[in-house]
Amino acid sequence: MKTDLTKILSVRGQHGLYRYIAQSRSGAIAESLRDGKRTNFAATSGITTLADISIFTMEGEVKLKEVFLKLQSVLGEADAPTSKASSTELTGLFEKALPDYDADRFYVSHMKKVVDWYNELKNYASLDFVEEDEASEEPAAE
Repeated sequence: MKTDLTKILSVRGQHGLYRYIAQSRSGAIAESLRDGKRTNFAATSGITTLADISIFTMEGEVKLKEVFLKLQSVLGEADAPTSKASSTELTGLFEKALPDYDADRFYVSHMKKVVDWYNELKNYASLDFVEEDEASEEPAAE
């Protein structure tokens, strides 16, 4: 099954990723990718979809989806190093996958989040992503 990054959420202060389920009165209902637990997050929780995140490069910005695909081409079937890996190991990985990343604006702390998200998607969802035109298509009502 393909992963739609417009429905995968990162929530400030929460570890892991969530799949958007529905809107609630006070915010959004989301399900943890890791354990399937549903949570109601307030609108003030700092919810961001992974589709809205980009990484700074010397040429501009690269969408997170493209970064994941570049990481996948470097790593193959292996998991990315964990966020506990050394900064040397993480910067080495990103130098291979995204050699023109902007080191002045894309920090090791950001790399740690990206590799954690990559591993969570790889293990609990899919690195086969829905294309943007597929994501915008709504199923026809019958």
